[in-house]
Amino acid sequence: METLQHDVLIVGGGGAGLRAAIAVAEEHPATSVGVISKVYPMRSHTVSAEGGAAAVISSTDSLEDHAYDTISGSDWLADQDAVEVLVENAAAEMLQLEHWGCPWSREPDGHISVRPFGGMKLERTWFAADKTGFHLLHTLFQTSLKYDEIFRYDEWFVTSLIVEDGRCQGVTAIEIRTGKMLSIGAKSVILCTGGAGRVYPFTTNGSIKTGDGMALAYQAGVALKDMEFVQYHPTGLPGTGILITEAARGEGGILVNNEGRRYLQDYDLGQPLDLNDPDHPQKRTMELGPRDRLSQAFIHERQAGRTFEDPAGDYVLLDIRHLGEREIDRKIPMVRELAVRYVGIDPVYEPIPVRTVVHYMMGGIDTDTDGATSLPGLFAAGECACVSVNGANRLGSNSLTEILVFGVRAALAAVSQAVEVSSPSDQLLEQSAISEERRLESTLFRRDGGGETLSGIRSDLQETLEEGAGIFRDEPTLRRTCATIAELKSRYEKLSVGDTSKTFNTELVSALELGAMLEVGEAIAHSALARTESRGSHQRTDHPHRDDDHFLKHTLVHRGEGDPTIGYKDVTITRWPVGERVYGRG
Repeated sequence: METLQHDVLIVGGGGAGLRAAIAVAEEHPATSVGVISKVYPMRSHTVSAEGGAAAVISSTDSLEDHAYDTISGSDWLADQDAVEVLVENAAAEMLQLEHWGCPWSREPDGHISVRPFGGMKLERTWFAADKTGFHLLHTLFQTSLKYDEIFRYDEWFVTSLIVEDGRCQGVTAIEIRTGKMLSIGAKSVILCTGGAGRVYPFTTNGSIKTGDGMALAYQAGVALKDMEFVQYHPTGLPGTGILITEAARGEGGILVNNEGRRYLQDYDLGQPLDLNDPDHPQKRTMELGPRDRLSQAFIHERQAGRTFEDPAGDYVLLDIRHLGEREIDRKIPMVRELAVRYVGIDPVYEPIPVRTVVHYMMGGIDTDTDGATSLPGLFAAGECACVSVNGANRLGSNSLTEILVFGVRAALAAVSQAVEVSSPSDQLLEQSAISEERRLESTLFRRDGGGETLSGIRSDLQETLEEGAGIFRDEPTLRRTCATIAELKSRYEKLSVGDTSKTFNTELVSALELGAMLEVGEAIAHSALARTESRGSHQRTDHPHRDDDHFLKHTLVHRGEGDPTIGYKDVTITRWPVGERVYGRG
């Protein structure tokens, strides 16, 4: 059986994966790098990021301000050493992209443009109109083509990690085009597979974001961290889940309810509002409050009957008409394009209907600030990892910065570890591929099915997570969700793949993705049940207050034979004592 070998193997071809590959090729040109992805790299979900990437550039801004905004915005659950790494390296990464050709938007005098983003005191979000992810990923991809050391495996699906002698030594993977199962050996493996928003029914995430990398690590015994923290974004298009970027609010868009009222003034966004003060900062910036609080405010408006009703879900209106056609076309042209194409509304003349939508996973594979996991040889970066810079709530525009900064750090750490070990044996790789092929043949291809369907199990998973582990949670609904997911995992054990062809067997890929989604859903629900407090995006109506005495800790969930096991570890505090969560600081 054919086997393949690399010094460093990167799973995932999006922003984090490509940045990691380039870092290895630049810093260690003699190192062989493999990048394996279930889609062509330019179809990775990084391409969908719209608003921008945060980095201090203004003389009125500071690294301390960026760090404080991030830590406070995280509801004090971010590891402060990781946040310091993020903010200290952010600007260098943005400038590196500039040198590689990323077309950052500029002011008339030639300076880089920055825009305000939610939860940040100052304007520090670099942007390329409202197609930042598109341009960023193009820049990384075209740069990666310069290096012969980077070898790509496009449209390959990784099915397991190869763990031998206590360390990760590669992966087993299916070449989707041929259906062949192969092993790819590596001295170090970096997981850069993105998030898992598809475990929920209404999400901005593309269909590929099914938590594959999280599940690979979880199944190999690595803890998933802070999985209860799921970010809802306040402005998704009803029916499709397509994101209307926070940049629309950063440029001055306002949210109004069915009474025509700018309702956010009624809610605590971390900054007291004096309705008699026309110059109060929140009057100007209330739509740029943290995403968790804006999403919670939407739910309260809906419960009070102040949202618009629609079969695709209740909504409010995002009004950008006052910006004018010229500014809309110059700074947020994609917002106009999406609104026209998907809801038939031109935002130059009409407000855009928007509703809350699952957007991002703050939790992920537990790593240190170098991307290393508890399993030697295994690293992770990007949304699939939890380093943790986001804590209980991510600030908009920090995620693109995170994939760059920690993609590089994971790459350099992976190389350092790779030089200390030998390559896996061909015998190990051959046996791993044979065993994995037999496992799939004896399970997904040999079961009677029992009447179970992919879509049925997937829909039930999504519905139970939305009901029990949505924006607001309580013990009874979380217990039902945990029980339902256990039942769904049992149903999955009966699932059979009817398509036995080898070439482009998308049913098999979907079945493997569903298995990963069930693992991730289990981790989310059990972590949420165990955290009996409210913090950031995790809001327990039966425990409505933040409890620093018991839960200023990261949740660690390990896979078990039955229910997973839950543990905790302390949040790293360096320079900023835990305090009240505020945004804007006056």
